[in-house]
Amino acid sequence: MRYLAVIKIAFRALRRNKMRTVLTMLGIIIGVGAVIAMVALGKAAKAQVEARIAALGQNVIQVFSGSVNRNGVFSGFGGAGTLTVDDANAMQSEIPGVVAVSPEVRSGAQIMAGENNWQTSVMGEDVDYLVIRQWDMTEGAMFTDADVRSTAKVCVLGKTTADKLFPDGGAVGQIIRIKNVPVKVLGVLRAKGASMFGQDQDDTVIVPYTTGMKRFAGVTTLRMINVSAASADQLAAVQNAIADLLRQRHRIQPGRDDDFILRNQQEIAEAQTATTDVMTALLAGVATISLIVGGIGIMNIMLVSVTERTREIGIRMAVGARGHDILLQFLIEAVTLSSTGGILGILLGIGGAKMLTIVKHWPTLVSTDSILIAFVFSAAVGIFFGFYPARKASKLDPIDALRYE
Repeated sequence: MRYLAVIKIAFRALRRNKMRTVLTMLGIIIGVGAVIAMVALGKAAKAQVEARIAALGQNVIQVFSGSVNRNGVFSGFGGAGTLTVDDANAMQSEIPGVVAVSPEVRSGAQIMAGENNWQTSVMGEDVDYLVIRQWDMTEGAMFTDADVRSTAKVCVLGKTTADKLFPDGGAVGQIIRIKNVPVKVLGVLRAKGASMFGQDQDDTVIVPYTTGMKRFAGVTTLRMINVSAASADQLAAVQNAIADLLRQRHRIQPGRDDDFILRNQQEIAEAQTATTDVMTALLAGVATISLIVGGIGIMNIMLVSVTERTREIGIRMAVGARGHDILLQFLIEAVTLSSTGGILGILLGIGGAKMLTIVKHWPTLVSTDSILIAFVFSAAVGIFFGFYPARKASKLDPIDALRYE
């Protein structure tokens, strides 16, 4: 029997019971739609995390002041003040592959500008900080090396802080007061958005680190040192070199705990995206169960169809149809059910993802890969669950089939 004739017979059989056909496809439709919508949610969450990590800058290594044990008491992460400006200078001058270094100190302060005031964080940084973070200015300019050396009372404002203190604009050149210290605004930073921890990166004031240490934080040690490597390939080597340098400078004996903590951008990315990967896998796994249930529904209906059409199968075999033709017919019916359901499910999934974005304001990202995988999987479900009923039909004895009532 020609393949075209087999296909026509298969489609005719499906049209004969339209309601049953639609209900059978419903499980596949819901399953494919759920897979696409859930994966879209997971991919969007992962993309957001990656974008926030990228906002740290390129090839960044963060060196944190660690904890030390004094008389059995641990000072806690970041509380020991184990990093110094000399450590930062040594990293810049002694480690190959380091292109930029910025010592960092932080403190909180109530900032005033005329009648406006705002509580924010004051970050002491070096002039290379914006290079490390790949952060641009929208107005004005960054402070200079001379400002750092002279402990100048100057700053640049994050976009959020600038908007709060100067809602009408014109922040550059104005004088603000940080802890009652008059500070001149040199520039305003481009909006960067939330950090990977959900904090507003634009809600900040950046001053020379020397100014931050002496006038605002009142410390002689650093909270953190930001380091930028020349390339991603050099991150691991630079990180190991920093660790060796600090152990040597801090006279840490072999076998003793380090009094600093190192984190590179790749480690942060892996840690942050691991959670979204697990969430995506769980959501997709739950949705895949719907596909399997839909496949079981197809098998059930195809078995019923074989039983109902036993006499028809016997007649076709009696007039020359081979077992291969019967097998092909029922497989085509099963694959048609699952593939059509897959196409409708794809449309449902894309529409559902868009509805989640519109109604719930959840970001979604529908990828071509997820659509192709969902469609191929739905077709595979039809073949897998349709094969047994089709094989059962092809193995019927023509004489027994003709006697079946």
